[in-house]
Amino acid sequence: MSRLMDVDELAAYLKLQKQTIYNWLHAKKISGIKVGHVWRFDKRAIDAWLRSQIREADVKEEKKVK
Repeated sequence: MSRLMDVDELAAYLKLQKQTIYNWLHAKKISGIKVGHVWRFDKRAIDAWLRSQIREADVKEEKKVK
């Protein structure tokens, strides 16, 4: 397992509020590990989740008029 981050570190890493992290946990949008009363997040798992969230741009070629 790679480095574990706490909620504060994850919020800073993603540039989000801590409450957003807790909301995503409750909605099961992200995975975490609860150690006692503290949530921890595997950085590699978060990075993989981020990559899975990528939306490809809809590139439309314009037709050239001759």
